[in-house]
Amino acid sequence: MTMNNQVKLFRGGVLSEKEVFYRLQENFVQQYRDIFHDKKAAKAIVVVPSLTLDPEILSKVQGIVHYEERLLCLLLLLRMPRTHVIYVTSTPIDPVIIDYYLHLLPGITGAHARQRMHFFSCQDASSLSLTEKMLNRPRLLRRIQQAIPAGCLAHLACFNVTEQERKLALRLGLPIYGCDPDLSYWGSKSGSREIFRECGVDMPPGFEQLKGEQDIAGALAKLYASDPQLKKAVIKMNDGFSGEGNAIFSFEFINRDEPAEAQIKAQLRERLEIVPADLSYDQYMVKFTGMGGIAEAYIDAPQKSSPSVQCRINPLGRIDIISTHDQLMGGPDGQVFLGGTFPADPEYAVEIGELGKKISEAMRSKGVLGRFGVDFVSIKEKGAWKHYAIEINLRKGGTTHPYIMLQFLTDGDYNPDTGKFVLPDGNEKCYMFTDNLQHDQFKGLIPEDLMDIAMLNGLHYDATRQEGVVFHLIGALSQYGKLGLVCIASSFDRVKYFYDETVKLLKSESFG
Repeated sequence: MTMNNQVKLFRGGVLSEKEVFYRLQENFVQQYRDIFHDKKAAKAIVVVPSLTLDPEILSKVQGIVHYEERLLCLLLLLRMPRTHVIYVTSTPIDPVIIDYYLHLLPGITGAHARQRMHFFSCQDASSLSLTEKMLNRPRLLRRIQQAIPAGCLAHLACFNVTEQERKLALRLGLPIYGCDPDLSYWGSKSGSREIFRECGVDMPPGFEQLKGEQDIAGALAKLYASDPQLKKAVIKMNDGFSGEGNAIFSFEFINRDEPAEAQIKAQLRERLEIVPADLSYDQYMVKFTGMGGIAEAYIDAPQKSSPSVQCRINPLGRIDIISTHDQLMGGPDGQVFLGGTFPADPEYAVEIGELGKKISEAMRSKGVLGRFGVDFVSIKEKGAWKHYAIEINLRKGGTTHPYIMLQFLTDGDYNPDTGKFVLPDGNEKCYMFTDNLQHDQFKGLIPEDLMDIAMLNGLHYDATRQEGVVFHLIGALSQYGKLGLVCIASSFDRVKYFYDETVKLLKSESFG
């Protein structure tokens, strides 16, 4: 039975949504085995960069609709001469931005790439997720299907996979290179702690499966009882992201001579520091009760870092350690993800890669597919690093697009055994990136202005030297003064030069 017939049976009520999705995913295994790595095979990738996450938390991120531009790095797949990329967004992307990415393509002319590039927009800037917008537009879905050339094997590439993306897969009749949403628990904060415990990987002392205010107070009291020297604890919503679902509680005003839980309950409303500043205590608790979450000790030390490892489980079950990063954190008590450097510190890059592989093996045993990241808090004591795993992000996270950009631009690869990114000629590369370069002075700069500033000042990525700056989130620049960038070079000193020079020039030239 063909897949189209199976989809018809689903629509006719004969097969369930999960049964048809399972069969779509089974077909993808064969597709992956036969053609995925054939650079000359006829194939199509439908990119749906929908952040299908909590809309109230998402609304706290300025310029969130432009985060759909982060996966424009996948346009570099057009370097494969028979590959089509179909890219869907909520609102249209400025043609100047598309032209910018096409000029980064190595070995393919812009005209050849344009013939195999198809952009669709929902013309909808509302707070609904992109996937929901697509599902509400059946004519748009038909046009997307018609854009896939006959004979091309196609699949969906999504930022994250929820029940909404599963519905979209069925409507389009396409498999997803991503995880079945029934397994999303393993990417939650509670699920992450269960995986870490199963693997025997160190994590902060804490408690999962909390349901609300009463559970939080009880967990905080137990943490304090087990370690009266503990200064702070972190509360996390199960499905929070980039630190936006976190809150910090300080034990500073707890009297050790009195029962801790009663004091914590009395102080919780006043002392809980919620990371999204415009989310009230009551709103936070309602959302936490709906999602569930965890409480864990706040790990601190004079020498502290926040590394992460990016992993992938392919449809054949192979595990790849794709990259390691040192994350740059900001906001209250360093809870908000701002960017990072690649690769991670050589003192521990290999170590966290090995921990990532151990965690990946557990994830594979659960049936997980696709990319995910594992975040750590690491402290150095007596000359040695100790790593605490804190969460698994079962999606294309903030470290995905910078690494894809570097890999596609240079043809290099990360070696987890050495912790280095090596080019075919043996040279090494590194980068610094951010999604949060933001300044009021940048407001009013349109994409053409950014291109002028980059070209005139030698910041634009130079393929001959394989160094320079690659921009993203360009659409957020004019209204929000916000920009993303990846600074690529052969040394961190050179990377830092590109970053500092970019900030300086944008500030100095923003008024013409």
